[in-house]
Amino acid sequence: MSTMEAYALDMSTLLLEAYDLGDRINGSAEVVDYLYWKRRMKEDAEVHRLVREFQRYKDKFEECERFGHFHPDYHAAMDAVRDFQAKMDAHETIRRFKEAESRLDDLLHSVTKMIARSISETIKTPGADEALTDGGCSGGCSSGGSCSGGCG
Repeated sequence: MSTMEAYALDMSTLLLEAYDLGDRINGSAEVVDYLYWKRRMKEDAEVHRLVREFQRYKDKFEECERFGHFHPDYHAAMDAVRDFQAKMDAHETIRRFKEAESRLDDLLHSVTKMIARSISETIKTPGADEALTDGGCSGGCSSGGSCSGGCG
């Protein structure tokens, strides 16, 4: 068997395993719950009304934000956005959707991290707090930050 044939066989095996993993993730409770609450969000007229109203608050804040703290309505607009966001987060459908989305994100991050760590401990994986929680690289050499030398 030539090197190219072995490579093609390895890649096809890898792709089949990846498809299998994708199918197992798609069948997980996290995905099922996420899709359920996503559908409920799409079908809920009250959610659509809240989103439209929230967009108006955001637009007003963005208009004030152009001038920053110097705009006379800046703090009031920021407070209105924050208050309305809290109102939206209290709505059951929105709250449950966000919880399901977070659980799915955690699952996908765990899988990604497990795959990456099986290759090398220094491979970066996506995640909001990765640099802070896992001792990953926090900017450094190639990102314009100061290099601590701990990137790999």
